[in-house]
Amino acid sequence: MIQPRRHLAQAQLALMLLTRLPAGQLPDPAPSMAQARWAFALVGLVVGALGWGAQHGALALGLSPMVGAWLALGVMALVTGALHHDGLADYADGMGGGRDRAHVLEIMRDSRIGSYGVLALIVVLALMAGALASFPAGAPLAVFLFAATASRLGMALALQLMPAARPDGLGRSAAGAGGWLWLWPGMLAVGLCAAALGLAALVALGGMALAAWLAARVALARIGGQTGDVLGAVQMLSDMAALLVLAAMLR
Repeated sequence: MIQPRRHLAQAQLALMLLTRLPAGQLPDPAPSMAQARWAFALVGLVVGALGWGAQHGALALGLSPMVGAWLALGVMALVTGALHHDGLADYADGMGGGRDRAHVLEIMRDSRIGSYGVLALIVVLALMAGALASFPAGAPLAVFLFAATASRLGMALALQLMPAARPDGLGRSAAGAGGWLWLWPGMLAVGLCAAALGLAALVALGGMALAAWLAARVALARIGGQTGDVLGAVQMLSDMAALLVLAAMLR
């Protein structure tokens, strides 16, 4: 049965978890993080739209596509509180510098950033900026929305498919059973964005799946599951893969 108030509260929580945007006050009792997973991809609609507005606003002011691309990435990082960027950096530091499972988890929990994390952020953001800047008139809105929604749907899928590596933290709190039916809102959002892009979106989904699978495979091998940092890495790497494929096929 559809319960609008309950689902609205779950969407509010997803917006609170994945962005720094005001989302109102949650009702009592508040929904759990696991119940809010279905709305992760929908949050991407907001983030992607703001990124598109930043790039096209810059172009309207006469700035170059590259400046617009970096402004778009900056706005999206600001809106999300750089949550996923932090996850990618911690993931890279842990997987790159950890001796064993315990050491990897210790490094990933450390708030300091190391050389692997810095390099990961530089490379990923530079590739994303280059992809967005390759559209002379700015990346279409559908590109921003597709990459933002599909990459966050990938986070939800990782929560569904991977065990939690820690007994606490976001990876544990947001994990939970519930089958696949709860994924349909995110899949619908991604599907509508993909329809506007045609065949390129299908190829991009393949690239995103490969990037997410590689990140998940390394995490399973090193720490036995997912954490909030692993989810952040999945989002950033799959987002990057989508932009690269779409830039190659659409510009």
